[in-house]
Amino acid sequence: MRAEIIAVGTELLLGQIVNTNAQYLSRQLASMGIDVYYQTVVGDNMDRLQEALRLSSSRADIVLLSGGLGPTQDDLTKDALASFLGRSIHIDRIAMDRIERFFMDRGVVMTENNRRQALAVEGGTPLPNETGLAVGNAITHEDTHYIVLPGPPKELIPMFEQEAKPWLLQHVLTHELPIYSKMLKFAGIGESALDERLEDLITAQTDPTIALYAKDGEVTVRISTKAAGEAEAMARLEELEERIRERGPEFMYASEDVPIEKVIVDFMADRGWTLSAAESCTGGLVAESLTSIPGSASMFLGGIICYTNQIKEKLVHIPHGLLEGEDVPGAVSGEVAEALAENVRMVMDSDFGISVTGVAGPGYAERKPVGLVYIGLAQRGKATEVHELHLQGNRETIRLRAAKALLYRLWQRLMSSKEEEQ
Repeated sequence: MRAEIIAVGTELLLGQIVNTNAQYLSRQLASMGIDVYYQTVVGDNMDRLQEALRLSSSRADIVLLSGGLGPTQDDLTKDALASFLGRSIHIDRIAMDRIERFFMDRGVVMTENNRRQALAVEGGTPLPNETGLAVGNAITHEDTHYIVLPGPPKELIPMFEQEAKPWLLQHVLTHELPIYSKMLKFAGIGESALDERLEDLITAQTDPTIALYAKDGEVTVRISTKAAGEAEAMARLEELEERIRERGPEFMYASEDVPIEKVIVDFMADRGWTLSAAESCTGGLVAESLTSIPGSASMFLGGIICYTNQIKEKLVHIPHGLLEGEDVPGAVSGEVAEALAENVRMVMDSDFGISVTGVAGPGYAERKPVGLVYIGLAQRGKATEVHELHLQGNRETIRLRAAKALLYRLWQRLMSSKEEEQ
């Protein structure tokens, strides 16, 4: 089965909102064994909407439309679909009763245009909206299936899961094999380098399939297969996962779609280990990423944003002789990164201390180039590590990549400690 998603709304074309619905629907459809070949965005215009419907109907078995179901004159999705199919539209009585009750319960006079939200296309199945007012629709016409969904994600997601998905399973996907996927997460290696390590597997792929997706500081490898049941699918995926893991065990930190900071938080919390951080150029990004994970309070004792030399001296006790003067290392140096990691660990009496200091840009600092970053990692009773990084990008990108690099090095140290336990 091939599907196309049509997102309706001029505000999408103007960049006023982000089309998160297409991402959500694509993932849901893929998990059902439906291939999404195209995503289209069209404004609130009757002619262009009908042209999008003509094109999508020529190349897709299932067409999903999101948005344009509201009460105003530019909410045209149902009108356009009805006209395209040569069908009439009518008021769905159940949806209308719900809308009327909504306004009555609030003591607000309902304006006439709100009746538009109860419109349904002739011959279709109304899809109730449990979190909003606009009713959806599911229609089959000349072997093409149309699903009409509201635009707001808080309405679209529950309508798809509670109404549209069951309709597709009952009326359309009677013989389709579902797709099963696993997400393998990598850090400390770029997309091109990982692609090279997996080149032979990617070239020879049939089923399961392999796809790489990169973000700053991490790469996701999605492996997918179609199978009649979960046990059969997992057997195939786990065999391929092991082959992929062998190509870079020092970089693969998870076999599920989680950030590296969650793996770190869970691992340290399980062992009762504690962590503290001293951050200069990242300005608290590392602490923020860790504390965004539930359960981090049991392992993260705190962080110090020591952005200036004064604070490095006063709060983290870095000697003035390392920071300022002729022929001294300076704040952006391996010596200071080492001292920051060791001292913040001692100040907070944590098992691990981490640090980052560098030049995020846009200009030089201490006559040192943009992108030069040092990270430090101290552990109680162990030698302190320092790593020199040369990062590319703008200020925001350098800060993010520095934070991710530090988390990756921390994960590596934790894995080494785990091996020592065994």
